[in-house]
Amino acid sequence: MPTPPFTITSAILDLLAQIAEQVGRLGLGDATPAPPQLRRGNRIKSIHASLAIENNTLSLEQVTALLEGQRVLGPPKEVLEVKNAFQAYDALPTWQPQSIDDLLAAHALMMDGLVDRPGSFRSGTVGIAKGETVVHLAPPADMVTGLMRDLLEWFETTDVHPLIASCVFHYELEFIHPFADGNGRIGRLWQTLILSHWKPALAYLPVEDVIRQNQQAYYDTLAACDKVADSAQFIEFILSSLLQALHETQAASDPVNNPVSDPVKSLLEVLKSGPLSTSECMAALGLSHRATFRKNYLHPALASGHIERTLPDKPNSRLQKYRVAVEFRS
Repeated sequence: MPTPPFTITSAILDLLAQIAEQVGRLGLGDATPAPPQLRRGNRIKSIHASLAIENNTLSLEQVTALLEGQRVLGPPKEVLEVKNAFQAYDALPTWQPQSIDDLLAAHALMMDGLVDRPGSFRSGTVGIAKGETVVHLAPPADMVTGLMRDLLEWFETTDVHPLIASCVFHYELEFIHPFADGNGRIGRLWQTLILSHWKPALAYLPVEDVIRQNQQAYYDTLAACDKVADSAQFIEFILSSLLQALHETQAASDPVNNPVSDPVKSLLEVLKSGPLSTSECMAALGLSHRATFRKNYLHPALASGHIERTLPDKPNSRLQKYRVAVEFRS
């Protein structure tokens, strides 16, 4: 069973130590459930960012609205990409990172209705071009199944730290390019799955958002590793992104550095007395413009997890009301 080529550098070891320290500071133990600030809002950020990397143009607000069951005006393909991604990320706890069947099932969910054969490895040659120059030519299609089985077997048996193993897997999947389309989003999804098996709360860490902010560096690092046949530089890049995401999460959870916005505070105040409908909330807040209420009050409070619906399975019900989320009730 071949071992993927990578070097463990001093920079990688330093990043491992910093990440371990930050994980401890945030209290993300082995069996610790994800705290509220790591859940819904960060999941939305992860999905929005991962799809934005693939040129999906829907805004964070539109992605949030789709999760809430609202109709969104946008290209049908991009709307479907978002809906598929929500299903795939929601299914994370049901998959094992070493399973080829689960990997194919993830691709089937993520790419349903977007490609001809979702959930199947590619049957043709693929390459990545920059302008008119081919910067990466993936291995032949008849080698893909064997290469992926080797990679999954390596992952299952390696004693390398899960942080490093997740980065190596991510890089190798992009190098093999096993699918006709969707390799980037599946690579990022599968790394999240691997990380969640190390620390469950990391299933909700929006590393994808940091990668999106440094998208060109992401591509440049992949290309640089291809040239030297060593993924060390990519490991350093992803671990740095993970550390940045952890720092941003700490800042977001610090009430001194990032207080709840005034509109959300106001909405929480009026909901302290009990669940209220949209109209009742607006009346209590002295608002008359429904769009303003949704944009500045309701959507941010739902996205941050501070409030929840009384009928979560029927987001558009005329009987829908909102209440303070369980974890924020005094």
